[in-house]
Amino acid sequence: MKKLLENKMKNEVDILVEKRAYEWLSPEYDEVTREKVKWMIDNDHKELVESFYKNLKFGTGGLRGIMGVGTNRMNEYTVAMATQGLANYIVSQFKGQDIKVAVAYDSRNNSSSFARKTAEIFAANGFTVYLFDSLRPTPELSFTIRELGCKSGVVITASHNPKEYNGYKAYWEDGAQVTAPHDANIINEVNKISSLTQVKTSGGEENIITIGEDIDRIYIDKLKTLMLSPEAVARYGDMKIVYTPIHGTGYKLLPKFLEEVGFTNVAIVPEQAVPDGDFPTVKSPNPEEQSALQMAIDLAVKENAELVLATDPDADRVGIAIRNDKNEFILVNGNQTASLLTYYLLRRWSDLGKLQGKEYIVKTIVSSEIIEKIADSFNVKYYNVLTGFKFIAEIIREQEGKTTFIGGGEESYGFLVGDYVRDKDAIISSAIIAEAAAWAKSQGMTLYDLLKEMYVEYGFFKESLISIVKKGKEGNEEIQKMMADLRANPPKSILGAPVIEIRDCQTQKIIDCRTGFVKETGLPKSNVLQFLTEDNTIVSARPSGTEPKIKFYFGVKEELCCKEKFEEVNTLLDRKIEDIKIEMNLI
Repeated sequence: MKKLLENKMKNEVDILVEKRAYEWLSPEYDEVTREKVKWMIDNDHKELVESFYKNLKFGTGGLRGIMGVGTNRMNEYTVAMATQGLANYIVSQFKGQDIKVAVAYDSRNNSSSFARKTAEIFAANGFTVYLFDSLRPTPELSFTIRELGCKSGVVITASHNPKEYNGYKAYWEDGAQVTAPHDANIINEVNKISSLTQVKTSGGEENIITIGEDIDRIYIDKLKTLMLSPEAVARYGDMKIVYTPIHGTGYKLLPKFLEEVGFTNVAIVPEQAVPDGDFPTVKSPNPEEQSALQMAIDLAVKENAELVLATDPDADRVGIAIRNDKNEFILVNGNQTASLLTYYLLRRWSDLGKLQGKEYIVKTIVSSEIIEKIADSFNVKYYNVLTGFKFIAEIIREQEGKTTFIGGGEESYGFLVGDYVRDKDAIISSAIIAEAAAWAKSQGMTLYDLLKEMYVEYGFFKESLISIVKKGKEGNEEIQKMMADLRANPPKSILGAPVIEIRDCQTQKIIDCRTGFVKETGLPKSNVLQFLTEDNTIVSARPSGTEPKIKFYFGVKEELCCKEKFEEVNTLLDRKIEDIKIEMNLI
């Protein structure tokens, strides 16, 4: 019976795929597209199924997928239909108003043409469209929406995904990625667009206005006001910094911004300063991976630099490398970066008398708990939100005019300082990291010393992440089964330490395993599970919302009595994390 059901489902999938594929052979699609579809029909059934078995999902942040032909791929047609659906929703929300939108794009292959198509469809719907004259960082798009009074905006980017991917991020009038109820409502409107005949594609070309350096200037000037230690930068601004944009958009603004705030000795990795969607010098343009920073580290060693900065293709995430006590470069992970930035920001705000009791920071639930300890020590309120910067932006929107946002971030190398932007921003974050290094020097320390000082004061929190990639339709089913199995059979202990609390964001329940007491998470529904043990270990499981993978997050903690014991405790925590991975059969 099971086999019969599986065969029936396969037949139903094949019928659906065939129907969709043959629709793409109609004259509405260009000749190159039609030829590619014909070839798949005749030669590659597996790729045909992957390309057509579903529509590329317009999720709560927009589109992201492999580029190619088909309903489940990023191409000009899926972009066009998504844009028309978004336009229809915008019109429904701002009836009778003049509607302005902004469009930007990164260095990926096809990004500029997808952006142009997006702008043309918005314009055909009667919108005034501000289209950037060349590639720009994603955070500048967020800034521009608010600066120019736009109702919405789109940036064409797949962030740090491999070169085969591209994406489409939709933003609302507050400069943040769309949240409830707009996210679900936009998805409904996009799903209504089932044919290209529903898409407005011509007329309104005069509504497209090119923007560029004028917005750059306003953006940079606003960010300058967020710097906290000009005296330290004036004294140590000549420290050597190496920067790589990893073939992305960061080269447009970050070197200029660093120079304008006082850093005069910045070397850019020349081979990676050229925008290129093939990302030829790296396996993946992801600043979370050491291989992506290796060329910058090699140059930093050669130039005797003190700091390495690396931004991803759309310059919303930053990875850093610093020198340790042995004068070797080490990577600082996303949790450490967010913790260091929080520690530096709150210390300086306190030193400058800027803390008035109405300030706050925001972190995600899978980010290091040391951030909460730091906030508590300065009597600064903190918020925990779901993974995704739109949830941080949601708090900023709710608190606007009431309290002051200092900064916030997540473990995946995204951080924001100040509220001019409503998404993670590697431009200001990189500059604040450099400033923190200069300030540390003024205190007779390095960033490595500052990191150790933080751990001595608050406890040594160490985090790690493992991502298990499961591609395609079958991979998605495997991921869902892994989460179902964890819910059905949660661990009772981790490395011998009893699990005392289970947080399930899908059911929105927190279960005290000792008493059976159940309470609400206070968070929106999300497919996230967290297990907390008696010895302060936290293990979280979460399918990625943007990539074909499931992520497991590990957080462990030990006290650090003094800086001299740092390496010993660091090794102990690393070993503990590896043992957890083995126990859970993840490696």
